[in-house]
Amino acid sequence: MDTVVIPSRSRGAALARDVVSLFKLRIGMLIMITALVGLAVTPGAALGKVQVAALALSVLIASAAAGAFNQFVEYEADRLMRRTRGRAFATGALPHHPAWLLVMALLLVAGVALAWAALNAAAAVYVFLGAFFYGVVYTLWLKRRTPWNIVIGGLAGSFAVLAGAAAADPSPPAVAWAFALILFLWTPPHFWSLAIANRADYEAAGVPMLPVVAGDAKAARTVFGCTISLVLASAAPLIFGQGWVYAVGAAAAGAFFIGKSWRLARSPSRDTAMAAFFGSLVHLSTLLVAASIDAWLR
Repeated sequence: MDTVVIPSRSRGAALARDVVSLFKLRIGMLIMITALVGLAVTPGAALGKVQVAALALSVLIASAAAGAFNQFVEYEADRLMRRTRGRAFATGALPHHPAWLLVMALLLVAGVALAWAALNAAAAVYVFLGAFFYGVVYTLWLKRRTPWNIVIGGLAGSFAVLAGAAAADPSPPAVAWAFALILFLWTPPHFWSLAIANRADYEAAGVPMLPVVAGDAKAARTVFGCTISLVLASAAPLIFGQGWVYAVGAAAAGAFFIGKSWRLARSPSRDTAMAAFFGSLVHLSTLLVAASIDAWLR
């Protein structure tokens, strides 16, 4: 039998993909955008292009460090889950070596230092807290101890909003805290919808996500209740200066997400859970775009 030789270029491309996936850059991009929206909705001195770029890069780098740390810690559990078994540490495509911890630590230090140097100490602290809550509080302390792990761990997204706001005003105004609350309330229905769709995986990995502990039906009802709370909280920025563009976006996105989570509550299944999961992404994306347009129009 002839041996199939993989071209070095293909191996290099595969290695590049593994490294990129290690740092969860898609999630990092979303977190970076929330930070930029936090900046956009905050009144204050206008930042220069270099400072805006520094904010985006600092949040992205810190998020990448936390995402990689999560995969480093969870590599054995990742092998037990269909959704994660292809990750680089789980497959062995990248060696599970302590040297990676140094890389992650240096990335986090670089992200925080960049925010401190280009922006201010408050922004740097929020950048650090976002990474810390995902990497340490969620991954190390809570994920295997409580079904409420993602609730507290969801503060990571809130801190990204506050990092962006602090770049313009070291004492973030009420509108920034309103958006931070939205991110905090958004995370549970978003993640629990995904957990319902992948309950068997979490059960096999021994992770006490809410559907594993309480069952799909109760978890689905909880998702619906959390969605209602989220949509109500999404109106809060209107009190603090957001205008009609945001109002329209929040109303449309809220109705859409409520519809998806209601179907999930009535008939829990993988299909309705994934629909609610993608509905949560549509909801948050619409809010962020609407808030940005509203800020630009002002």
